[in-house]
Amino acid sequence: MKFGLKTLLAASIVTAIAGCSATGSSSSSSSAELTSAVADNARSDKNRARDQYRRPAQTLEFFGLKPNMTVVEIAPGGGWYSEILAPVVKGQGTFYAAHFPADSKVGYYQRSLAGFKQKVAEDTRFSEVKITEFAPVTHSNIAPAGSADMVLTFRNVHNWYMRGGEDGTLSAFKAFNKALKTGGILGVVEHRLPEHRADEDQKSSGYMKQSYVIEVAKKAGFELVEASEINANPLDSANHPKGVWTLPPRLALGEEKAEQYKAIGESDRMTLKFKKL
Repeated sequence: MKFGLKTLLAASIVTAIAGCSATGSSSSSSSAELTSAVADNARSDKNRARDQYRRPAQTLEFFGLKPNMTVVEIAPGGGWYSEILAPVVKGQGTFYAAHFPADSKVGYYQRSLAGFKQKVAEDTRFSEVKITEFAPVTHSNIAPAGSADMVLTFRNVHNWYMRGGEDGTLSAFKAFNKALKTGGILGVVEHRLPEHRADEDQKSSGYMKQSYVIEVAKKAGFELVEASEINANPLDSANHPKGVWTLPPRLALGEEKAEQYKAIGESDRMTLKFKKL
């Protein structure tokens, strides 16, 4: 069967419009579900109060979160981000919470894991969450190899570096790479140390250089797609008596200059979007 040039052009235009429409609809749906999860009244006032610093909707939109994705959150702690992520992918995608290992001897890790498991058991928003284990070097099976569309880590890189140096940090990023599909996204949010500061400051301050995080990700098989200033805080000098923990929400100095540190707010943070090569 032969088609004239006009017919073929018309068909191409219709197909293109349909494709754009479908993409727009999918993007709109993702945004709506994310907005709904962030606005959910089930979230506590304490958690909502941190939205102004963590900007969850903008951050997850930047990373490209979609409801049908397989998503892994690294070290979810008490579930601040999990209570947003889990409802968004529930029923359409898969959500893995790569928590502290069950065999850990650290008391805090055990308490945090127990609290998260209780939340999964009792909170319907978490009813489809799959709990896995993660620790640099020792526990790397955060999801089936090559299965994840997205791996997310929020303010964790400094912990791996402070405890295990570059070996620990690199092993963490390699675990993320292993779990992701080719082309899958790694989203990183981390306290940011100014580039002019000494590398030594990364060992105790809780802040990391953005250039260092990008370098480690590259060594683990990632390519930087884009960096965002969504979570930037120009008021934060990253130079405090008790490191990043001097600032809210920790306020490690107690009442000493508490109002001053509250006025600064939470830390200046890098927001980096990587792709698995």
